[in-house]
Amino acid sequence: MAFYFSEASHTFGEYLLVPGYSSADCVPANVSLATPLVKFKKGEKPKITMNIPMTSAIMQAVSDDKMAIALAKEGGVSFIYGSQSIAEEAAMVARVKTYKSGFVNSDSNIKPTTTLAEILALKDSTGHSTMAVTEDGTPTGKLLGIVTSRDYRVTRMTEDTKAEVFMTPFSKLVHADAHTTLPEANDLIWKHKLNMLPLIDKNQRLRYMVFRKDYTDNKENELEIIDDKKRYIVGAGINTRDYAERVPALLRAGADVLCIDSSEGFSEWQRTTLQYIHETFGEDVKVGAGNVVDRAGFRFLAEAGADFIKVGIGGGSICITRETKGIGRGQATALIDVIKARDEYYEETGVYIPVCSDGGIVHDFHMTLALAMGADFMMLGRYFSRFDESPTDKVRINGTYLKEYWGEGSNRARNWQRYDLGGDKKLSFEEGVDSYVPYAGSLKDNINITLSKLRSTMCNCGALTLPNFRRDAKLTLVSSTSIVEGGSHDVILKDKFSSRD
Repeated sequence: MAFYFSEASHTFGEYLLVPGYSSADCVPANVSLATPLVKFKKGEKPKITMNIPMTSAIMQAVSDDKMAIALAKEGGVSFIYGSQSIAEEAAMVARVKTYKSGFVNSDSNIKPTTTLAEILALKDSTGHSTMAVTEDGTPTGKLLGIVTSRDYRVTRMTEDTKAEVFMTPFSKLVHADAHTTLPEANDLIWKHKLNMLPLIDKNQRLRYMVFRKDYTDNKENELEIIDDKKRYIVGAGINTRDYAERVPALLRAGADVLCIDSSEGFSEWQRTTLQYIHETFGEDVKVGAGNVVDRAGFRFLAEAGADFIKVGIGGGSICITRETKGIGRGQATALIDVIKARDEYYEETGVYIPVCSDGGIVHDFHMTLALAMGADFMMLGRYFSRFDESPTDKVRINGTYLKEYWGEGSNRARNWQRYDLGGDKKLSFEEGVDSYVPYAGSLKDNINITLSKLRSTMCNCGALTLPNFRRDAKLTLVSSTSIVEGGSHDVILKDKFSSRD
């Protein structure tokens, strides 16, 4: 006969946190939301650590290069949607990796023998008036000087005049070591009243340029997540069909981490995909997998080589898998079960595999509950789809601004490759809907409010880090009556009346 789980399937809304002791140090400003994105061995550091526990979903209506840049500035990671051509997805990844923020790779380079006429032509082509003069004219050549528009604004200079005549030579430049941090670079810019600070290696070769105009942005994005070349971290979605062609293109474009986008991850197709990637490109290429909802699914993907594992089937706001196919599990119950399996696996092997809670988040406090239950981070669709940075249109209906939001399993997305049916088979019915969500403004404004709530709640529970929060949190199931009690009740809200009588 069929197997029956003894416990009922619960959602986040059926739980509450019980406060714990808060010390004098337990204030929101002291809370760290840093969390691992990919697996690591006991005693080692993960290859990628996020500064906030949030990733954006692998969806057409959520994650493109604009969203990836905005979220990386705040400390999280976007997974650019894979339901597009390989070339288009790779181009989005490349745009994130080459985005100019703080540490700039020089793209306007000249030799000492370059003429003023050539400099003016280059300026017209790139729009950049600051140019690095390197020995061989390459972006990483030996730095000999800098040319700006101020250097050639003299009346007697002809178009044949060479850069070596009017450039600011290296001996007069304020510069810094290539390993200088962004805060340190900004301090030097402020101290010396510079417009640009070149960073060089021990052989005087140019590595980066830091501009004064980026100073404000850099100060505002202290949690930004960057790689060892000081580029934004970005993820990319893949599927179990064209991975042999898609993965190499995404890696060439600079993708830092990949994730298999699938409606259900307990399948041979995912194991085959994971094995191919690790055997072909090595263990340094990180790949998340999923989705699963129980211990068996977690163990399967862990042993197949997943670098993080997503939990959740049918809990997304635009997902209709449960009502269409009768498959899924309450997100809270699924997460708790998988977290136990993750901790067991860690005890057995010494390998920690981060767990991502994907779906079921309606309110900000649901995020806090997911983290308390043990999730290392969350993947969010509806939450990010409401912001300016999502790739969908903003529309006005009956005086209200909305943003379009549709599921990858909808006819609009037609992302049939995420349904692991094998071969060339395609899904003949929908598992997602086409909808609207309330427009909410900019990502930065909204995410700061959400993170403030997370930090405040962690303090209420006496935790300053996510590992401590997972260890010390106390949760209780609540009754339906208790849920009603938790909101405003037995009062008449003022916004029910448009004007006073």
